Amino acid sequence: MTTPLPSSRARLLALAGLAALVQACGGGGGGDGSTPTPPPPAGSPTDAQRIAAATSTAASTTNACSSIKPFYWEIGDKTALKASASVQAGATPIVTASSSMNIASASKWLYASYVVQKRNGTLTAADVKYLTFKSGYTNFSTCLQGQTVGGCAAYQSNGVHDTVTDGKFFYDGGHMQNHASLVMNLGPYVTGTLAAEIQTQLGTDVGLSYSQPQLAGGAVSTPQDYAVFLRKLLNGQLRMASLLGTNAVCTNPSATATPACTTALSSPLPATLNWHYSLGHWVEDDAASDGSFSSAGAFGFYPWINKDKTLYGIVARLDPQAGSGADSAACGILVRKAWVSGTAQ
Repeated sequence: MTTPLPSSRARLLALAGLAALVQACGGGGGGDGSTPTPPPPAGSPTDAQRIAAATSTAASTTNACSSIKPFYWEIGDKTALKASASVQAGATPIVTASSSMNIASASKWLYASYVVQKRNGTLTAADVKYLTFKSGYTNFSTCLQGQTVGGCAAYQSNGVHDTVTDGKFFYDGGHMQNHASLVMNLGPYVTGTLAAEIQTQLGTDVGLSYSQPQLAGGAVSTPQDYAVFLRKLLNGQLRMASLLGTNAVCTNPSATATPACTTALSSPLPATLNWHYSLGHWVEDDAASDGSFSSAGAFGFYPWINKDKTLYGIVARLDPQAGSGADSAACGILVRKAWVSGTAQ
């Protein structure tokens, strides 16, 4: 892929309207000494009901999922996939679990998890500042495919530090690019060696490559490969598991829901949302949301883990239109609610 990616500031554009779509949604041992799995609480939906509700919601022609076809979705837990489907749109190419795509800002979750793993779970104050987008590197434009990580950091205005934005939340790819180059010593890495380095911490079973050496938005993966990463988080195999939602900062100076954030300068969120931002991922924690962790990408890739860290999910598609990440998130949130409630949305 040789076309430069759009600025990180464009990612998650057009999230307006998303909040309206989101609502807050011991037996004795056996004869062999084992402890059987307890039954679900009385009144809880069965897996069959959950699958039917999620499938119906994803295939709907009247909700937020109707406008993003074709796409692939899945939901699983720490052990396995629980339900999935490819939702088709006429004769357009089908999207499947093995479809390779640029995941844009979903790259952020991968990079932050790499850093946490590399630091053995103990981040420096500088790491936290960079990974929660308060470093002052807020002039990112793009990377070119053949550049090194450091070459991209020095390209155009990417490496320009702004004292005015330093210490304030400002959603921008420059934070991670300069962190990788200046702090993590990844400056000499090119796309191929960068992917291999990230896998040294996340595992070679987390399949990924890079279309350009941009840590905040250059990763290429498939739903099934990204799902391996999410299951590793649920299983506690990656140190990020215990840091989900930590060091979270407020993000929206224009939020209509109180309190608006006075320590943020630039956010992709509309006034209707008041989410926080943790280490390379969003915390969907305002009054209209359910507390899930997520990292939607501009081209329509929306991965999430629920607040209880018992479920993961993905809505995957490749659409370069502005707002594609927000549209996928709107659908994914409904599918998640359908699964939890056992009722189609």
